[in-house]
Amino acid sequence: MRRQMVVGLVAVGCLVLGTGLVVWGGTHGWLGPHGKAKRALILARRAVQQGNVASAQEALEQLIGTYPDSPWVDDALLELGQVYGQQEQLLEARAAYRLLIERFPNSPLAGQAQTRLGVVNVALLFSPTLTELDTTYEVQAGDTLGEIATAHRTTVELLKRANRLTSDLIRPRQKLKVPKGRFSVVVDKSQNQLLLTKENQFVTAYSVATGADNSTPVGTFKIVNKVVNPVWYRQGAMVPPDSPENILGSRWMGLDKPGYGIHGSVDLTGLGSQITAGCVRMSRADVEELFAIVPVGTEVTIVD
Repeated sequence: MRRQMVVGLVAVGCLVLGTGLVVWGGTHGWLGPHGKAKRALILARRAVQQGNVASAQEALEQLIGTYPDSPWVDDALLELGQVYGQQEQLLEARAAYRLLIERFPNSPLAGQAQTRLGVVNVALLFSPTLTELDTTYEVQAGDTLGEIATAHRTTVELLKRANRLTSDLIRPRQKLKVPKGRFSVVVDKSQNQLLLTKENQFVTAYSVATGADNSTPVGTFKIVNKVVNPVWYRQGAMVPPDSPENILGSRWMGLDKPGYGIHGSVDLTGLGSQITAGCVRMSRADVEELFAIVPVGTEVTIVD
């Protein structure tokens, strides 16, 4: 009798445990119609942790291609973009992030994808990889980087970084990657965000500080001058570039509205808020990146 009771209790325990596992597996996506997709995602993540990015890429690509209606596709696209990026496959990474944003605009991962897309887009700008917004120019006798940059509405620094040049020296018949199309900047004061686009395509976004009491002017302006290590004039006194009191930081891009511009900062605490005297303030890394990309003449639209 006792033996029968023990067997019965064990059977009941196994049934409860089995039911619990089934419920847990269903809740976490291991079972049911999307179980295979979930397992593929777990295997891909494990491969990434082990440093086997090739296996991770294969598993993620298979998941996306085989189970396009799975609830894990947005996760897979985000992680696939990162895997591509680790392998310097920038065009593929861009495509993965774009697809996530287009197919799943309401996904909680869309914001991360947009941020990562911006990083990849800038990496593409600074790499020899040609995109649909680039062309190739063959250097002619007598050409200079400055003349080529002016003719193509770009900057010398962008040409040098995109072509891996360590000096201004170029030679006839040399092939250069040259960006085509125009960059534009939009500053959204309500979000304290600077958006960089090229031919109406998203490039990247930066957190900025704008004017206290809504003092940053609204309208469409142009960058009319660019200065490395600018001097700041405060109440008639000159504050040199290397002074910690120079609030302009390492770069200045002046607008065609006198007294206003986009500049760097020695204090990052105000980014994301309305705190400046009216200019648009950026972190040092961000302003130096933007400075390298946009030429004089770039349109800057500031909105509320």
